[in-house]
Amino acid sequence: QVQLVESGGGSAQSGGALTLSCVESIGARPSICMGWFRQAPGMEREPVATIATGGRHPYYADSVKGRSSISQDTAKNTVSPRMTNLRPADTAMYYCAADTEESCMIVVVIGSRNFGYWGQGNQVTVSS
Repeated sequence: QVQLVESGGGSAQSGGALTLSCVESIGARPSICMGWFRQAPGMEREPVATIATGGRHPYYADSVKGRSSISQDTAKNTVSPRMTNLRPADTAMYYCAADTEESCMIVVVIGSRNFGYWGQGNQVTVSS
């Protein structure tokens, strides 16, 4: 059974930083796209950052560019995005997602719709 197990998140102060982590158990594949999405109340789920095996096709939403980094550790089947200079607007439920490498190539166009594997979600709350 495929699982994406998330950790990190929680509460943070504006201007602070946090690191999320996601471990996948999809199984051996030549390449995989993993990343993080977020959904605030009343809003659509949006991509935050995604990356494929080997660091290919990195994507960052405009709202986090310059203050976010994401890396994928193939040996540990883990993807870990880090966000700095947090803002109250970053408050949302954060979801880890995974799919084939193609999903990383088209995430800017199709958003979350092509991702088939999802974690349970982690709440991130940033207070001013």
